[in-house]
Amino acid sequence: MKEILREIGMIARALDSISNIEFKEFDLAKGQYLYLVRICENPGIIQEKVAEMIKVDRTTAARAIAKLEEQGLIYKEKDDHNKKIKKLFATEQGYAIYPSLQREGEHSNRMALSGLSPEEIDTIHDLLVKVRKNVEVDWELVKKGHKRKY
Repeated sequence: MKEILREIGMIARALDSISNIEFKEFDLAKGQYLYLVRICENPGIIQEKVAEMIKVDRTTAARAIAKLEEQGLIYKEKDDHNKKIKKLFATEQGYAIYPSLQREGEHSNRMALSGLSPEEIDTIHDLLVKVRKNVEVDWELVKKGHKRKY
């Protein structure tokens, strides 16, 4: 069987490493840009949803979000209907960084997909969505404390 997940992992780690190096100028620590992008794109999102989107546990998300808040890039606001819920918003400073994060993402996408036809891009996208959905089943299972059967 071909080592497809290894290839995906290498691609993800390489792009993440590039982003972490390039975003040091914004004082963003490892992976923080992912959280800021999701919050900018989804104003009022809750922490649990961000964790789900990025596929990290709640503790990891809480640490990254707390650091972004300390840096003045995001803020929390209590929900009008449920005071336990805290909605996340980017600050002016956070939104000022967002266009650079967006440009980097678009550049990485273009670079990674260069040489592929529009049809190949559609195919790889559709196949990766299927792969992600397959993996999400186990992710949800393990996240809830269950073991996978090998």
